[in-house]
Amino acid sequence: QVQLVESGGGLVQSGGSLKLSCAASGLTYTTNTIGWFRQAPGAQREGVSCMTIVDGRAHYAPSVEGRFTITRDDATNMVFLQMNDLKPEDTGVYYCATNCLRCAGRKCIAAVGLDDVGQGTQVTVSS
Repeated sequence: QVQLVESGGGLVQSGGSLKLSCAASGLTYTTNTIGWFRQAPGAQREGVSCMTIVDGRAHYAPSVEGRFTITRDDATNMVFLQMNDLKPEDTGVYYCATNCLRCAGRKCIAAVGLDDVGQGTQVTVSS
């Protein structure tokens, strides 16, 4: 059974940084991607970043490209999201999830994870 536990959220001023962590356990050979999506108050869920496990290739939503970085530590089964230059529109609950990549032909984007999802961690960016 896959379990994902997020941590690292908090309150930060605009322009600041946060690093989210996701402790993953129970992943199997069928898990191909892992990443993050978010949900702002009153808004739809939005894919933020997704990593292909086999080669570590990262994908980002255009709104976070160049500011956020997804990494992983295989020794500890952790996935991280480093968020820099945060903006008020980055406010929301961030979820770690698997099956987060959507591809059409050769183009792939980070999407809302469809399989295993953690409980989420709140990120609030003040202006």
